[in-house]
Amino acid sequence: MSDSLVVCEVDPELRERLRKFRFRKETDNAAIIMKVDKDRQMVVLEEEFQNISPDELKMELPERQPRFVVYSYKYVHEDGRVSYPLCFIFSSPVGCKPEQQMMYAGSKNRLVQTAELTKVFEIRTTDDLTEAWLQEKLSFFR
Repeated sequence: MSDSLVVCEVDPELRERLRKFRFRKETDNAAIIMKVDKDRQMVVLEEEFQNISPDELKMELPERQPRFVVYSYKYVHEDGRVSYPLCFIFSSPVGCKPEQQMMYAGSKNRLVQTAELTKVFEIRTTDDLTEAWLQEKLSFFR
């Protein structure tokens, strides 16, 4: 079984992009959407967005294909404090090809480690990605 699990490398250009994204100074919401390049067996940058809400981000994700997202989100805590957590969101829609799901699932942990992220979430349908959902998930991290 372990022989069939494909773990894709992270594209060196994407590594650098993620490093810069982690230290960005802007205070708007921003996202990096990544996909697996099956031929190269590598996680690559698909698109980057500035000033994008969770609802707008949801519209950018394919409904039938998995994607990885790193999302910088302006989070206002209940006590009024503001933070900018980096969230890793694995979009793994129901109905995508098993081979695709395996490649993404097998590559997720390496990508999370490479990006040095701790807030890791998964959605099974793009409709799940809402501001309320994200705030609920983030409320567990005080």
